[in-house]
Amino acid sequence: MVFFVILNIIRTFANNKQCLVMANKNYSIKQEQVARFAKALGHPARIAILQFLLKQTQCYFGDIHEELPIAKATVSQHLKELKDAGLIQGEVETPKVKYCINRDNWRLAQELFGEFFGQCVCKRESCCE
Repeated sequence: MVFFVILNIIRTFANNKQCLVMANKNYSIKQEQVARFAKALGHPARIAILQFLLKQTQCYFGDIHEELPIAKATVSQHLKELKDAGLIQGEVETPKVKYCINRDNWRLAQELFGEFFGQCVCKRESCCE
């Protein structure tokens, strides 16, 4: 499992020069990946797309566009961001594109965010007291 996670992260870095540049600033691979997933989740339309896809085994671009009250070009841009982050995958079935959740990266995101949010050692209501 660990090997698969590392291989997946390396593949993601190979496809994203920005992550390679950030790697030179002494951030860990996990920090890079959490930030990449977080950036992809940073827009409500992307959250809506993911929630829609989570209810489907697969769907086509037109299905997603009909679900969201935004322009086709905007949907395309959000799908690109989610795909670049590895949270979804798309497959061309001429003349359509079919999308679904990338299950392996979804599990990785769950694991990394769980680990990240589980780091708080403060036991009180507020750590600033």
